[in-house]
Amino acid sequence: MLIESRTPGTPSTPGVALRPWCADDLAELVQAYRDPVLRRWTRFPVTTTAEARRWLDGALRDWADGRRYSFAVLEEQADGARLVGNVVLKGVTPERPAPEVGYWTASWARGRGVAPRAVTALSRWAFDRFPGLTRLDLLHQVDNEASCRVAQKSGFVFQEVLPARPPFPLDGHRHSLAAG
Repeated sequence: MLIESRTPGTPSTPGVALRPWCADDLAELVQAYRDPVLRRWTRFPVTTTAEARRWLDGALRDWADGRRYSFAVLEEQADGARLVGNVVLKGVTPERPAPEVGYWTASWARGRGVAPRAVTALSRWAFDRFPGLTRLDLLHQVDNEASCRVAQKSGFVFQEVLPARPPFPLDGHRHSLAAG
């Protein structure tokens, strides 16, 4: 697989824009992570301003090393754009058969199609930016029915059940999206 980056661009789709995270997102990041549902499904919850700074610093480092690309998901509202989620492309390396797409949606944005639109925009961006990619994977724990619906709405096809592995206590689903 050829993992060579083209011009980054900024992914978007109607009603949702993606951009790299920045220091100005600190307060909204902390606010989003106050949601217990979000904390349940994430590996590194953000509960303090210091943890949010570390999270944002990590997102910037990830961009710099070229293996993980996290985007703030913004939705245009009457008073300007509001942070409504995160999408990430993980594991962009020649050794990995398919990078993984991950995401979360802030509680105030759930149920409006934000996650499928953001995942679709990220997927298009990934295939454009890395022309050697042949597929993307989206993984989630079997009891996360909302993530199963997001995968399906984003065009990802169920492939298999994966055995549980730490830190996730239950089996998982692997969905894939082929290039083209």
